[in-house]
Amino acid sequence: MSHEAGWAHAPGAMRGPAWLTPPADPNALVPHLWSQTAHKVDGELHVGGLAIPELVANVNTPAYVLDEEDFRSRARAFRDAFSSYDVFYAGKAFLCIAVATWVAEEGLCLDVCSNSELTVALRAGFDPARIGYHGNNKSTADLRRAVAAGVGRIVVDSLDEIERLESLTAEPGMTAKVMIRVTAGVEAHTHEYIATAHEDQKFGFSITSGDALDAARRVLAAPGIELLGLHSHIGSQIFDSSGFEVAARRVLALQARISEELGVTLPEMDLGGGFGIAYTTQDDPADPAQLATEMTKIVEHECRALGIPEPRLSIEPGRAIVGPAMCTVYTVGTVKQVHLDGGAVRTYVSVDGGMSDNIRTALYDADYSCTVASRASEAVPVLARVVGKHCEAGDILVKDEFLPGDVRPGDLLAVPGTGAYCRSMASNYNHALRPPVVAVRDGVARVVVRRETEDDLLATDMGDVR
Repeated sequence: MSHEAGWAHAPGAMRGPAWLTPPADPNALVPHLWSQTAHKVDGELHVGGLAIPELVANVNTPAYVLDEEDFRSRARAFRDAFSSYDVFYAGKAFLCIAVATWVAEEGLCLDVCSNSELTVALRAGFDPARIGYHGNNKSTADLRRAVAAGVGRIVVDSLDEIERLESLTAEPGMTAKVMIRVTAGVEAHTHEYIATAHEDQKFGFSITSGDALDAARRVLAAPGIELLGLHSHIGSQIFDSSGFEVAARRVLALQARISEELGVTLPEMDLGGGFGIAYTTQDDPADPAQLATEMTKIVEHECRALGIPEPRLSIEPGRAIVGPAMCTVYTVGTVKQVHLDGGAVRTYVSVDGGMSDNIRTALYDADYSCTVASRASEAVPVLARVVGKHCEAGDILVKDEFLPGDVRPGDLLAVPGTGAYCRSMASNYNHALRPPVVAVRDGVARVVVRRETEDDLLATDMGDVR
């Protein structure tokens, strides 16, 4: 599992990235990559009090294994660290009825980005007043559903959306509470596809151009819309608070200008979040308490400097709650040694899943780790690439990882940190059946999202309708 250790490379052996070194103990886990209950017993991975081979015997592979206690513990950690804030769980990372129930029970709020996510939340009995509705292209039907359900806030993203809300709230009994999403011009140190506060992208109103102030003026003039405050989100997989300092300064300066020019003191502000998790040993996530201390000081300092009252704050931890709480388990199907130029050999380990259950490596060039979950091995580790079964050269799950040299068909491989955006972005590519999500806690497993079946796929196929 990518431990720091010395290694004498054999002639022709593949060398991985400079940071990747063979493990001192090839059967051990790197604790901060895994959920809190994960450990090994005689080489077998255990999660939530269950041995993974035993679980797989009942649910087959691939399967997402969700550590309920880990999820709840991380939710509580953010709730307690940010005790004076509203903490919004990101439904887009992963959402099902069970997870929405856990989020409510742990005292968090919930972000949704579509009517379908809203449906899941409401089916779980989630209080709509604690739901925020995101999205850059909400239709009139989307907004009508959100307003009718009584969601606590709609994060508006365009003048078209404001116009739609103006029309809706002109109807009897229809009112809306909104936050204006602003772009603060901050370049988050993350992948370009998940950096969301620079100017040239689809989200929000630019502070620099004056669009954000114009949006506030427009909302404040609408009698059926209540403006709660401003919303800023600089991106995802962020490990420190430096970007938030710049963003908060710019957003609070706008808040002060709204107060001065429009005569309104906005009661709330959302700092966003998108806090990072550890996918490999190179990732060093910040502790929630540390983040809370730093971000609170930033806001206090800026408000004092501007002479404005501190608004009630919200954050959105993003993947930081569910990401580490889940791993994905696969069965090895084939192992192939490929001879490269210069005499080097790369070991390709093919498993029974792939980009249909985790698109992030192909989409974001994301790095992951993995371990053999079904047995111990004394074999010398080899640098391997874990790939899927799909008809794409880019169908890669783990680009580089040291695995036992005797890795073989039938072995179980587990990939940690797959709770966020893996099941939620899963597809039916090659007509793959999306895997189940199995929640484990105190030695008990329960399927919270069942595996798809071929009947599910055929249910939407209308046949030859001529």
